[in-house]
Amino acid sequence: MAKTPRSSNTPDSVAPQLKQHTGVTQEYGTIVKLPNGLTESVCKKSVALLNQTLADTMTLRDMYKKHHWQVVGPTFDQLHLLFDKHYEAQAELVDIVAERIQVLGGVTLAMAADVAEETRIPRPPRGREPAVVQMSRLAQAHEMIIIAARKNAETVADTGDSGTNDVLVSNVLRTNELQAWFLTEHLVAVTPTPTA
Repeated sequence: MAKTPRSSNTPDSVAPQLKQHTGVTQEYGTIVKLPNGLTESVCKKSVALLNQTLADTMTLRDMYKKHHWQVVGPTFDQLHLLFDKHYEAQAELVDIVAERIQVLGGVTLAMAADVAEETRIPRPPRGREPAVVQMSRLAQAHEMIIIAARKNAETVADTGDSGTNDVLVSNVLRTNELQAWFLTEHLVAVTPTPTA
């Protein structure tokens, strides 16, 4: 590696080495065996399920920010604040899920392009939509995550990975159920339809 010319007053030991290049230290999809009491195959299975959860959670988090910025209408203030509150909770979930992947010795998805390739949640249009459409789209995304979280929690429980089961139930499932409920209450008709 060629040395970058330095000022005569700057010692090499404190000058930043900005041109660092190396290979990948751990490939995506591999596991580094850690002392967590689980087999490598159990960790690998849990990490794959968690990375899918992570991709979907990051997508939902970003949808909340998009709708926070683009919401319009008579309920603007209320929804603007609600969407931001839900965004913050999803951002916290992203961290919880990513850290669980690390605890299992895995590598997390991290970049937007990778998340876009992996998420199962349909991409919303770039443009602005009515608030009811935004809420309906968010509720559908929540339901996808809820269904997967329940299924995945059972799967990892069967393998003995209680920690991942706990993350999926206590964090992912409960947060998404609560947020879906808040959204769907906004979609209830204000005036009931008369019955015959």
